[in-house]
Amino acid sequence: MKISVINALPDDVKQELNNKLILSHFSGYEDLASWLFSKGFSISKSSVHRYGKKFKESLDKLKLATEQARAVAEAAGDDENSLGDALTRLAQQRAFEMLLNLQEIDPDKPVPIEVLPKLGRMVADLNRSGVTVKKYRTEVLERATKVAKEVEVTIKNKGLSDETASLIRAQVMGIVDG
Repeated sequence: MKISVINALPDDVKQELNNKLILSHFSGYEDLASWLFSKGFSISKSSVHRYGKKFKESLDKLKLATEQARAVAEAAGDDENSLGDALTRLAQQRAFEMLLNLQEIDPDKPVPIEVLPKLGRMVADLNRSGVTVKKYRTEVLERATKVAKEVEVTIKNKGLSDETASLIRAQVMGIVDG
């Protein structure tokens, strides 16, 4: 696999190139090649264009993922950690897509061997987090149910009606607003 000459640039020059690509709306590749030449790097406008195209695709994917996460957050609210669940599913989906397309991420740059274990660990951590949240949610619900029943028994023993006791129990459990 051929290594991109752009990826071999010093980090500060590559970062400046990235900024220039964004500011130029991913155009003016000849000017960017001339700018690189003035910095001491002989890189063709075609190489800059190929790099710019891949960089733009990466930014577009990041922007889409950000918009999706924002939409999930707005749509889900956070009742019963639905936002966390949705974001976990979104991250799992992205990790799965990455695993499927590992060699397509950047064909000019070999995938570092440590990427696969890191992706696997990330998926495992996401799954463990989901299990932990569900376990915690179940424990809280069980405690709330126990307390609500105790409150209902106490209220009935104090002479309140079954209807009032049920209403208070429902409010304690969060079944009724207000």
